[in-house]
Amino acid sequence: MIADVARSFAPPRARAIAAALACLSVCASDSARADLKLCNYTESRVGVTIGYKDGKGWLTEGWWNILARGCVTLINGELKGRFYYVHAIDYDRGGEWTGKTPMCIDDKTFSIRDVHGCATRGHKETGFYEVDTGDAKDYTIRLVDPVKEGGANQ
Repeated sequence: MIADVARSFAPPRARAIAAALACLSVCASDSARADLKLCNYTESRVGVTIGYKDGKGWLTEGWWNILARGCVTLINGELKGRFYYVHAIDYDRGGEWTGKTPMCIDDKTFSIRDVHGCATRGHKETGFYEVDTGDAKDYTIRLVDPVKEGGANQ
């Protein structure tokens, strides 16, 4: 399955409050391999973090740096859960893909267990948006630019 996620633009100084989700559409994946993938369909470089629940509890991981029009595999193999959470930053133009689910992150590469008490454990807390993969064993999330007034988003 593939999900398109658009971000709203925010000035760099307003990133903490930027970007409600717009445009979430799901369609079939043509990939034969089962993975959780993320493709950057923008003209900017982006940084991506994910959060999900595994057999030991909540885990957030990051950062994947993805070139414009590039893709990465975030989780190898068949998906075990239905819900995954994403937070991404547009490095070149500013703005974020963010949501209402708070999780822990760090500035550099990280793997953080649990989503509570981020600051007391020396981490930052930020909002992640939920991706519902349904029953899919393979899923691709597509980051796209926001829909412009009077124009279509592709």
